[in-house]
Amino acid sequence: MGTFILGLVPNAHRPDLNVPKGALMIASGGIAILSFFPVFQLILYLSPDIGFVQTLQSVLFTFEVGKAWMFTYILSNLLFIFVIWFDYRNKAFYAYIGIAFTFIMILSLGWSSHASSYDRVWGFFSHTAHFTAVSVWVGILFVVSWFSKNYTNWSKFLKWFTPVAFICFISTIITGLILMTFVVEFDDYTNAWMLPYGQALLFKHLLIIPLLVYAMINSLLIKRKIKKDTDFNPRPWARIESIIILLIFSATAALGQQAPPHETTVTSTGVSKLFMMFYQGQFQPEMTVQLGLTLSSIALLALSILFLGLIIMSFIKKTPSIIPFLMGVFLVICLYLSLMLGIKS
Repeated sequence: MGTFILGLVPNAHRPDLNVPKGALMIASGGIAILSFFPVFQLILYLSPDIGFVQTLQSVLFTFEVGKAWMFTYILSNLLFIFVIWFDYRNKAFYAYIGIAFTFIMILSLGWSSHASSYDRVWGFFSHTAHFTAVSVWVGILFVVSWFSKNYTNWSKFLKWFTPVAFICFISTIITGLILMTFVVEFDDYTNAWMLPYGQALLFKHLLIIPLLVYAMINSLLIKRKIKKDTDFNPRPWARIESIIILLIFSATAALGQQAPPHETTVTSTGVSKLFMMFYQGQFQPEMTVQLGLTLSSIALLALSILFLGLIIMSFIKKTPSIIPFLMGVFLVICLYLSLMLGIKS
């Protein structure tokens, strides 16, 4: 998505890019192959009862997730062939076709999503809008941060990308909250931390905090920095933001492997191992999670604020990019421990 969108942007309003055709082929081929894994897991789960072959046929031709995968597989193969035969850099029309292929696959994903199975209209719309916003924002960021040959025209790039990223981020937050209501009630958010699903959801939300800090640096501070120092290289900071987003994607992937709270109950065997590792009280399956203030939680919260300040200080002092990235990781760890050690039941 990012590659095709940037193909429509004039060269004067973005850095020089070099996205290898092989990378696009791997991406489209990866969609076809890797999107089959959830379907394959479902087949393995059901096959002991009626046999593998019959289960395979049943899932592919009667289950929404199976039919959606076949549709996605066909489209991704067409996109693979399209990338080989046509160069989106030569004609804008080809880039529009690539965007259309990608968006139709997003629609297919939204149709077969968990949210769509709960509410066919709102679930489909919310998931599609959520993933479209993420694809546009993160796609552009990934391509520019990892495939740009230089950082010329970076100011002009930020001039249009900053509002686009802001709109996509707000859309992602709103639709993400809507999607969360399908599986976790807001009143039960802290109670969900006792489950592996809730732990993954908590890490996902905590990672958004350093992401906001990096996004602020990349959109506001770097814009000012470039005006004063034309030799400043902004790409390492864009790459840090993209890596944090990859971590958020990893937490999202973990969510997909866990039973949501409304489909399971908290038991002594089903409770999250991470929760039990840090929870200092006596666990009871029927307990409710409430947050309070302890000396440890306050100290860790203060430490997380310190790490947040060190991220900004790293930008000012021009430290190697690994330093602010580690500060972001420590920020999340401290916030997580502050919450876990502040739990009271």
